[in-house]
Amino acid sequence: MFKKVVACAAVTIAVSVASVAMPAGADHSWGGYHWARKSNPFNLKLGDNLSAGWDSYLATTSSDWSVSSVLDTSVVPGGTTAKKCRPTSGRVEVCNAAYGRTGWLGVAQVWVSGLHITQGTVKMNDSYFSTSTYNSPAWKNLVLCQEVGHTFGLDHQDEDFTNTPLGTCMDYSNDPVPNQHPNQHDYEELEIIYAHLGSSTTVGQTTNGVNQQVQAGEPGDWGRLVRQGKGSAIFEHDLGHSQKVFTFVVYAQE
Repeated sequence: MFKKVVACAAVTIAVSVASVAMPAGADHSWGGYHWARKSNPFNLKLGDNLSAGWDSYLATTSSDWSVSSVLDTSVVPGGTTAKKCRPTSGRVEVCNAAYGRTGWLGVAQVWVSGLHITQGTVKMNDSYFSTSTYNSPAWKNLVLCQEVGHTFGLDHQDEDFTNTPLGTCMDYSNDPVPNQHPNQHDYEELEIIYAHLGSSTTVGQTTNGVNQQVQAGEPGDWGRLVRQGKGSAIFEHDLGHSQKVFTFVVYAQE
């Protein structure tokens, strides 16, 4: 049977996921949500709040996603504590800790105003990564790459654990080895998401962030269920004032 082990992303948005039309040609953007910026490629900072054992995986994730023609990422000193993993406006904070047997392996939270992402957090749960099932480079690369990918506006390419792996970290699979890195389709999707420029930016800002913290370890705080699949689910938490948080949950085999 399947058990909840990953909460993949949470986003603060001003509109419902179900009501937003995706850009033409897009097929694994989650509603077209994106960072506002004035030029491409833009540089998104990934705050390193990780223990030393995770640093190489974050370096790999940052390098992999920076292959994109529209996006660069850079690893910078963290701006929070690993246990709390609070967001910083204009960037993504990446954390790991023994968060407990919560049911989730990894969590990404992304705050959005309208369609513009304003900040994000990623959590890796060592209470599961310390077990024989998940304590491997393949699982760590897959989950960290996928969670960070959600903070750019990417959805999953596939959510079936049992089919042939697609060779991308945005694919759910019982076999993580082929799915440790992005593939060309992920980079093409980022080009679609970030095809247009604007007159303002949400990248690198340090004010006007949405600082309400949704407790990733408590499913009761995730809000209402808006999508359920065999291997995944999405919850919506309404913060008020046109702000929401979406928690993407993936199920894995015990």
